Amino acid sequence: MLQQIFSPSVQHALDLIGIFVFAISGALLAVRKNFDVFGIAVLAEVTALGGGLFRDLVIGAVPPAAFTDLGYFLTPLLAALLVFFLHPEVERIQAGVNVFDAAGLGLFCVAGTTKAYEHGLGLTASATLGLATAVGGGVLRDVIAGEVPSLLRWDRDLYAVPAMVGAGLVVLCLRYDALTTVTSALAAVTAFVLRLLAMRYHWRAPRAWNRRSAAVEEV
Repeated sequence: MLQQIFSPSVQHALDLIGIFVFAISGALLAVRKNFDVFGIAVLAEVTALGGGLFRDLVIGAVPPAAFTDLGYFLTPLLAALLVFFLHPEVERIQAGVNVFDAAGLGLFCVAGTTKAYEHGLGLTASATLGLATAVGGGVLRDVIAGEVPSLLRWDRDLYAVPAMVGAGLVVLCLRYDALTTVTSALAAVTAFVLRLLAMRYHWRAPRAWNRRSAAVEEV
């Protein structure tokens, strides 16, 4: 059983780590957008909890963990506080946003997939919900910050694909009874590294064949 591999304390720790790194990315973006302290806290909370909230509502884990565990609520506030006082220099903020976002992406695609499977979803549905868990907070973050979500932009490096790979590795391990703490960590690291490589080498998904759009890449 999956529950024998992931004890409640391990699952809780994985969730909190993912929440913290996503909150860091949200708070850093708020600083770059010149938000005040309340805006920084709000963006940190939304980025950290948005994907997990969606996951819990879909699988019927209600009330969602974000509303029943004080740690889930306080962790983003701690991240917002750290960013408020210790954020990088302006020219380094974007790099910090991207790195923390990639870390959260890897952690949440694994946590979302495993929790969905624990609640009775099939392998394909679990992977899909793992993807939604990973990208949901980032989408809400970008919308609130007044940006088109990176998930939807053709001129942005691969974002959803690394999460899809991480979730796919998890369900592959589930299919062959090979999911352990080590293999789940490897899946998260794989998604994280793929996202970093995509940013480093500007890997992007192809657009429609023979498209006739006049859109140009933003600088």
